[in-house]
Amino acid sequence: MNAPLLPEVLLGIDSSQEPQLPLASEGVLRYVWQGRFGAMLIEVKDGVAFVNEQRVEPHVAPAQPAK
Repeated sequence: MNAPLLPEVLLGIDSSQEPQLPLASEGVLRYVWQGRFGAMLIEVKDGVAFVNEQRVEPHVAPAQPAK
């Protein structure tokens, strides 16, 4: 990871050259994840998660058979 992640602000490597990018908006939480294959935008809107604008379905574990 090459960019520090601060609450609601993503700063580049040399933040003196670039303005701060606000990530917050009303009712939406946003995070930018700098991963091995590039940046990923994670948003949570009304309790529903989106990654790069695609909805993420929650994991549902299969029911265990009764013993």
